[in-house]
Amino acid sequence: MQLTLNNDIRMPALGFGVFQTPPDETVAAVQAALETGYRLIDTAAAYGNEREVGEGIRRSGLTRDEVFIETKVWISDYGYDKTLHAFDKSAGKLGVERIDLLLLHQALPSRFDLTRGAYNALETLLADGRVRAIGVSNLMPDHLAALLDQTSIVPAVNQVEVHPYFAQRAVQDADAAAGVLTQAWSPIGGITAYRDGGANALQDPTITTIGAARGRTPAQVMLRWHLQQGRSAIPKSVRPDRIRENFDVFDFELTADELAAIDALDTGIRRGPEPADITLETFGREIPEA
Repeated sequence: MQLTLNNDIRMPALGFGVFQTPPDETVAAVQAALETGYRLIDTAAAYGNEREVGEGIRRSGLTRDEVFIETKVWISDYGYDKTLHAFDKSAGKLGVERIDLLLLHQALPSRFDLTRGAYNALETLLADGRVRAIGVSNLMPDHLAALLDQTSIVPAVNQVEVHPYFAQRAVQDADAAAGVLTQAWSPIGGITAYRDGGANALQDPTITTIGAARGRTPAQVMLRWHLQQGRSAIPKSVRPDRIRENFDVFDFELTADELAAIDALDTGIRRGPEPADITLETFGREIPEA
């Protein structure tokens, strides 16, 4: 299943994420994902595992054009010149000359001048053919509006926290109005158990009931919910069985009533960091050259 971005680039709807995957487990996880059938791999400079993602892709035996690589620039590398160099660092670690989708990792509203400069660098990289598409991550509607006012290319993607307990409807609506694809991180709600001490979306009675009726797991139900509503999703795991389970979502459909029941689970409570709280003073850190 493919989605068409606003610059006509085609991207797999379902990707494989490696957030918090230790570098020594990343190569095998990426290999397992690619063997399963994933063709979109999502990483970030701040994850510290871009090099291992690249190695996993190389070991898969797939050609470069068969894998859609997505990564993100961290806030410490914002600003026009620093972001151009951030591309070089990420491309070098990944072992590629071109990155398919390059995102800014956070809005950094306290230094939006640096965010704007970083995005201008992404526009240059796109014009030069070093990236195929550009986008953002964790931008709220006011951040997106400010960026659109100050730049010339509409982001292709906004990657944000979206799961049944936190749907971010206002963000999704703002993205859609601007022609930006919403991509969900923590799409099966893993962060809910981490933050809430047990309020796990994977154990939600509504989701488990729908799954039981269809012979599907809760994770598969949630991923199908994302795909049927037009979002990209990037689940993560290091377990080959879970990696396969999360990919097995293309041969069934949820009904309108089932989709609505999942929609109704939204609590409006963010589990990840508040975007406005991400500052250079609290979250800035050097991204190594190699």
